[in-house]
Amino acid sequence: MRRFFFALLPLGLAACATAGSAWIEEPLPGAEEGYYEPLLDEPMPSAQPARPRPPRARTVAQGGPGDAPPPASTALGGGAPSRPAPGGRSLGVFRNTYYDFPSELDFEGGEVPLKNPKCETIANVRRGFFEAVCVQGSGTLRQGTTVSFAKRDCSCAEICPRTEQKICFDALEPKEFPWGRGATGKPITPLLTVAVDADVIPLGTPIYVPEYDGLPRDPEERALHDGCFIAQDRGLKVKGKHLDFFTGHRAMTQLWNRLVPSNKGVTVMLDSPRCARATPSPGQLQGSQ
Repeated sequence: MRRFFFALLPLGLAACATAGSAWIEEPLPGAEEGYYEPLLDEPMPSAQPARPRPPRARTVAQGGPGDAPPPASTALGGGAPSRPAPGGRSLGVFRNTYYDFPSELDFEGGEVPLKNPKCETIANVRRGFFEAVCVQGSGTLRQGTTVSFAKRDCSCAEICPRTEQKICFDALEPKEFPWGRGATGKPITPLLTVAVDADVIPLGTPIYVPEYDGLPRDPEERALHDGCFIAQDRGLKVKGKHLDFFTGHRAMTQLWNRLVPSNKGVTVMLDSPRCARATPSPGQLQGSQ
């Protein structure tokens, strides 16, 4: 579907630890209502509707078997094909923020227990990781297990410094949930999942955002994004005209934040024929890990 409150720094500068899938506002079976904090918590400055990015001519490196085909906006070789009109209807300018997925291996510090809803210890984790995942809701342990928010107000859990909540987690199978789970209880996908206010954009809705059409899908810019996303996550702090983009890796958060800065404001289009098939392919899932 990263992610602390601090503003992201430009690519090449040190960035704060950001993190994982949005905590579900709608409880999963057996779980209480979740809680979600977006990456940034400052007001969006006045924004004018952004114009679609023109297609860029470049050679796209070919992937291996099972990789997703280049998006429709990708220009191969020296000539850029004409881009079909996006169509659909505009919802106007939305605030944009980013979130990614913390790995315990990227953090240090003393250890604290991470509890499940039965108050059993899933693992003793590094404090820095605990302070990230208790705000953002999902992450990966040093041994590779995915953990995601299950329940708040757990009497046995450590207090989260940022939210003053006591959070319990579920240990999930990483093959099924390599990046955590979203508001529907299903896996989320980097560069496809966005968190939304479900009263504004229903979960499961394909979304076209022209400002991201033509942005790189990886730091090496081997392939370009088609601007299509799916509303698969939501949270208590994602309200009104706000999209929170799940980038997966911290490097992608930094790159996209440099190209389309947080809180700049982006254009949201629904019912665009360009995004009629905005579903994750095996190549997208494999290539994002």
